[in-house]
Amino acid sequence: MACIFGDIMKIDTTGASEMTANWEKLTIKGVEGSKQLAEHDLARMEKYKGIITNVASAKKMDPSVIAAIISRESRAGAALKDGWGDHGIGFGLMQVDKHYHTPLGEWDSEMHITQATEILIDYIQAVKAKFPQWSLEQQLKGGISAYNAGVKNVRSYAQMDFGTTGDDYGNDVVARAQWFKSKGY
Repeated sequence: MACIFGDIMKIDTTGASEMTANWEKLTIKGVEGSKQLAEHDLARMEKYKGIITNVASAKKMDPSVIAAIISRESRAGAALKDGWGDHGIGFGLMQVDKHYHTPLGEWDSEMHITQATEILIDYIQAVKAKFPQWSLEQQLKGGISAYNAGVKNVRSYAQMDFGTTGDDYGNDVVARAQWFKSKGY
């Protein structure tokens, strides 16, 4: 299934920042650090693969991107307490922020992943409108970054992650997505 938002494998990425690596108690950062984090989440992620695939197909989104956001946001559910993270602000596997959205479904449901993927798509479309000259892949990466910190935070391609959690959100998610893609997502 082709993603209408661009090819994740064509996106440049620096991977996890030193800050993210430190939070996760990794000794390496960058793309290798992101790959280690994704690999650590793979066994838990397999439980959601069917739902991820269904939503990805329905929304024309690359399933590896959904898996990577789930990995980054909730460690495939391991970082959640009763479905909530971020001190009770973020809901579900993809951490829908209750301050901006009314969470739908159970924390690990297809309804939740559909809602979060629609939010991601809205951000990609907003980045596309803001930067129509960017390639599909640049717009996809910008939308991923905006999923964490909002469209206003995306001011240039080179610095889109400044102001995101760990100052690496888009780069880390892209690196994780590329790894998940290699694992059949």
